[in-house]
This record gives sequence, C-alpha cells and structure tokens, in this order.
Amino acid sequence: MNRSMTNPEWQRAITRRALLARGGLSLAPIALGCLLNDQVRSSEPSSRTVSPQFVPRAKSVILLTMAGGPSQIDLFDPKPKLDELDGQPISPKLIEGEKFALIRREFKLLRSPYRFAKHGESGADFSELLPHMANIADDFTIVRSMTTDSFNHDPAQLLFNTGSTIPGRPAMGAWLSYGLGSECRDLPSFVVMLSGEGQPLGAHCWSSGFLPAAHQGVQFRSGGDPVLYLSDPAWADRATRRRSLDALRELNQLEQARTLDPEIESRIAAYELSFRMQASVPSLMDLSGESLATHELYGTSEGNAAFAQNCLQARRMVERGVRFVQIYHRDWDHHGLRETGGIDASLPARCREVDRATAALITDLKQCGLLDSTLVVWGGEFGRTPLRESSAKTKYPGRDHHRRAFTILLAGGGLKSGTTFGATDELGYFVTENPVHVHDLHATLLHCLGLDHEQLTYRHLGRDFRLTDVRGRVVAEIQA
Repeated sequence: MNRSMTNPEWQRAITRRALLARGGLSLAPIALGCLLNDQVRSSEPSSRTVSPQFVPRAKSVILLTMAGGPSQIDLFDPKPKLDELDGQPISPKLIEGEKFALIRREFKLLRSPYRFAKHGESGADFSELLPHMANIADDFTIVRSMTTDSFNHDPAQLLFNTGSTIPGRPAMGAWLSYGLGSECRDLPSFVVMLSGEGQPLGAHCWSSGFLPAAHQGVQFRSGGDPVLYLSDPAWADRATRRRSLDALRELNQLEQARTLDPEIESRIAAYELSFRMQASVPSLMDLSGESLATHELYGTSEGNAAFAQNCLQARRMVERGVRFVQIYHRDWDHHGLRETGGIDASLPARCREVDRATAALITDLKQCGLLDSTLVVWGGEFGRTPLRESSAKTKYPGRDHHRRAFTILLAGGGLKSGTTFGATDELGYFVTENPVHVHDLHATLLHCLGLDHEQLTYRHLGRDFRLTDVRGRVVAEIQA
C-alpha cells in the first residue's frame, strides 16, 4: 500500500518552508534562503507594516457601500435630454453588443421623475431625494465618470471590493490592514457592518483572501452581541478564559515551531485580539454616552436607524484608530419588478434611510477634527441605465445595471472638496470626460493613505499580487 495512505505523518499538511527545512542539508539551505528572501512578508501576518511612500493625506477610510447600484441618473447626474426623449427608443448603434441583466426586447429611454438643483458654492447637482447631503455639497468630491467591468452584482461587487471579479482575493480593507496595520491594539483594523434588506452579501467581499487571516474584515452587528461568539461561556470567568488562552497559545507556538506555518501566528493573534475585544467592544458599541445633539444629528433615535447607528459607530471607530470601516446598506437594485421596487418607490425609501446619516457622519467628523484624516467614500458597484426596463414583468419604472458610467462621492482625506470630476454624454450612457475605472479609484485611495498601489504587493502562487492587479492610476486631478 502507498506510504502516504498509511503514515499519518505524511498525511499532515505542511508548508513549503517546513518541507525544505526537513529536506536535507544540501538542498534545504539554498532553497530556504531564496524562499525567505522572496516571502518574508508572508510570514509576518500580525506585524507587517510599511512606511508610507508618500506623506499620507488620510489615516483611515469609511466606505459607505450602497449595495445594488444606486441610480446616478436620479441622484447626481441630471440629463435634460432624457426629459425631451422620454419613452423614445434608443439608437441601436448605441447599444450594439451591450449586455443587460434584465432588458431583453425594447430599449426605451426613461427620464428621471425627480427635480435637481445646484447646491453650495460649488454648484454641485443633487436630486431632491438627498436634501441633507445636498446641504453639505461643498464637502464632497463628486466623480461622475466611474466605469467598471461587470454588469452583474456579484462580480461587480467583488471588483469594487477586492479589485478582481474572481473570488478569493483580499478586500481593500485587508490590503490596508496588511500594509499599514492598526493604530488600535484592542480593535480589528478592518470592521464591517450591514444594514437594510435585500440581496445577500457574501463574506468574500471582506475576506483577507490569500493574505494572512489576521487581516480579515470582522463583522460587527447592531443587535445582540456586537461580534458573534465574543462573550465568555457561562462556565468561564475572565481569569479562567485567560488561563485557557495562555495554554492554547503555548500549544500553538509549539506547533508553529514544528511546522513553520505562518497561519498559526495569525491564529494566535486572532485569539489574543478577541480576548481584548471582550473588554473594548461593549464600550465602543454603547451609544448612551453620546450627546442628545449627536443623536439628533444622525437620527439614531428615530425608527429604523440601523444605518445611522452604523455611521455613528464608524466615527467612534476611527477615533479609536480602526483603519478601515465598511458599511453596507442593501436594496439599491431598483429594477421595477414590483410595486415597492423601481425608482418611484424603493429609491426614495433607500435615500431616506441614508441621506441624513451620511451628511451627519461627514459633519461630525469635521466637527471632531477628523475629516482631514478620514477618507469617506459613498457609492455602489455600478450605476443604472438611462433606459426603462420594458417587459411584461416591469409594470413599474425601473433601471437596469449599468457598468459604462456611474457616480462615486468622496469627502475628506486631502481631496479637493467642492469638485465635480468627469462627465457623461447627454443621455448618461457613456463617459465622455476623464474616465475613472474602479482600479483607478483603488489606486487613488491607497495614495491618499501614503501607499503606492504598485508597491503594496503580496507574493502568492509564484507572482506578486496587488489590489489594482496590473492596472490603475492615481487620479491626481482630485487631490488637494
């Protein structure tokens, strides 16, 4: 019988470094030396940091992700031509070769039913659906010329979050955690919070991918235990828990010394962080100490305020040194498949849920002196078409997914506030000025935190990977 099937020692998975360490005196030193030079970063999951290549404009990021794709046509990019051509068929040449998620037969233009106005000294265009965000228009950097590669949610969300449409790559927050570490010893460097209903969101959007597991996004919940399984079991007090973790750490250290597996170091770091979080998270999530004025600013005391609570928590987290906070708000997929869907009912409801709290977050950060060091990003994985979905199933007005053009809002972090960058054609279908791909957005965000997107790499499967893959440029035009 084959030895590998009978000997448990051969069945144990070991790292390449451990294999070389056991592989004999002649080959091992040479190969191990090359491997150490090539993969030194891979073996330091908890301590890996780099000195910024540039003077950082920001220290942390708050990413407000409107999952599903908010309609730029109805919120930020008014198109008077659509009012004129509403209901008319679009030119076949314009959509030749295009792929849509739901549109199949008729391709008719759809005007926005909402009024737009210019706001602030910058004269930025905002829909009537976002009055609070419009009131702070001069704090925003508005990029109207975003583009992406996929017209379906999951691959587009993966690209927006990880820089790739392929699952298994590290999320942006994981890259920042890996590159810069955390300024807070008692909290994760990458925190994720969810609100709203609708499409499910997979943890692959905040995964550490092939980076060490210490950089995984940690999901905080707004109800019950903020972090699952964080509480001690009923039979264990803090002293008992500390002794058990000490014993577990010693066992893991013995195994790490034997196998040289870098993931064991990540496991040890995760256990220790969890122990510290048991003391730090409850006080972090307790909003009772916030002033009445702050609660009124965010609207956290009114009805379904999950997004508002998450925004307030995000401010508290960056105050404590959390590097990357991502808030997902779901149900921005406004097709028109039901009476409560589409841009006539569901879109206004989603805007009411996020408008006040988004403006409050930026105002609060500004009042606390944190906006210059915090980069706030608002947007989704793609935009919506200027076309109406016309079929037997779409009685109500809705828009399909659109990868060719959409809008992202940014604030703080050393960017040019009160700026609108890029433009689309008269129908809002194609970008006509200053296209910004998702890879360019990632490169720019890393630059704001002092990192060169081409230098922040991790060797995996024989090559150096990075957030921007083989593309990406820093959009210098929106830098202050």
